[in-house]
Amino acid sequence: MSDTDIGRIRILVADDHPVYRDGLRALAARSPDLELVGEAANGTDAVAMAEQTLPDVILMDLRMPGMTGIEATRAILDRRPETRILILTMSEDDDSLFAAMRAGARGYLPKDADSEELIRAIRAAALGEVIFGASIASRLQAFFAPTRARAADPFPELTEREDEVLELIAQGRSNHDIAARLQISDKTVRNHVANVFNKLRVADRAQAIVRAREAGLGREAEHGG
Repeated sequence: MSDTDIGRIRILVADDHPVYRDGLRALAARSPDLELVGEAANGTDAVAMAEQTLPDVILMDLRMPGMTGIEATRAILDRRPETRILILTMSEDDDSLFAAMRAGARGYLPKDADSEELIRAIRAAALGEVIFGASIASRLQAFFAPTRARAADPFPELTEREDEVLELIAQGRSNHDIAARLQISDKTVRNHVANVFNKLRVADRAQAIVRAREAGLGREAEHGG
């Protein structure tokens, strides 16, 4: 990569939403150290354009038609491992986050990040730093904090986020309340709830609460929490 600390940072935008690409294009236009070298509307085009334009940083949407952002990230880094890729997405679930990290992404930001945060992330990624949005960084810290013994987890088949959802289900929380508490969308909560039901082999919320209470979850609600 070029000396991005003293020169312009070449960026490629990969997103299937034209309006969002317009916003990123405008952001680059008013930032003297950023140079937009290409735009792609899907993962396949992103891989091809990365080889053609040789960007320093790629702003990659997670969910695109055909090849996903995760798949495109792997393909690009297989060819040009020096490329820095920032995942920009509305999906902040743990599975997507860790999939992006395993694929080699240098950062993971929510699409509602403000312009200043995004510019800082681009500059930091270009210099080789790993960047996460504030809400995502706090979740990572909580995940790796030694507050829970995963070996003693009554439901090891569940992900960390699914465990959190099950705990709130056991407390009698609604999907909307769970979404607000975990700062994720209602749709994401519904997906997690469906995964919990499937993994626990229960048919509905009532059965899930019974399983969770038997395992000692939901105690906060019992004590007025």
